[in-house]
Amino acid sequence: MNNYLESTIKQFEYYKSLGDQTFVQLSYDELKKEFVADSNSISIIVKHLVGNMLSRWTNFLTEDGEKEWRERDQEFVDTFTSKQDLITSWNKGWDCLFNALHPIDNKNLDRIIYIRNQGHAITEAINRQMMHYAYHVGQIVFLGKLIRGKDWKSLSIPKGESKTYNKEKFARDKGKRHFTEDL
Repeated sequence: MNNYLESTIKQFEYYKSLGDQTFVQLSYDELKKEFVADSNSISIIVKHLVGNMLSRWTNFLTEDGEKEWRERDQEFVDTFTSKQDLITSWNKGWDCLFNALHPIDNKNLDRIIYIRNQGHAITEAINRQMMHYAYHVGQIVFLGKLIRGKDWKSLSIPKGESKTYNKEKFARDKGKRHFTEDL
């Protein structure tokens, strides 16, 4: 458990960076694109993620993670007025998350916090949110790739580049490091 929090923060930073790199490749209109009626655009997914982050991570250790002031259904109504508005909101959600993680230490990871009156050890709550965010960030990246098509700049190992990528990795000495350190 000594490295759990450090690894968790790096993993959350990685998922945030995938969203950041997707937004760079897309216009405001592309961020708002819905492929079929009642589907979620990237913009709507961002709004939902931010709403979830603000609810879950505000007063993380002292209040239920589902805040009374959260309007979850409204998270699925796109109200962003610009790409910058979306990015500012995105960063606000992530800032809330990172600010909540920093006071936690290895001594209180078993402490119980609540989400909708369901008790979770802090590790369980962190893991729950990380998987939720990874799910939605994956949607964001996939939609970005669909929108950009052949103009998409890969955020992972591009097709056909696995051998080159592995050659570079295996050329390095063995050592303990987080996979995001090379990104």
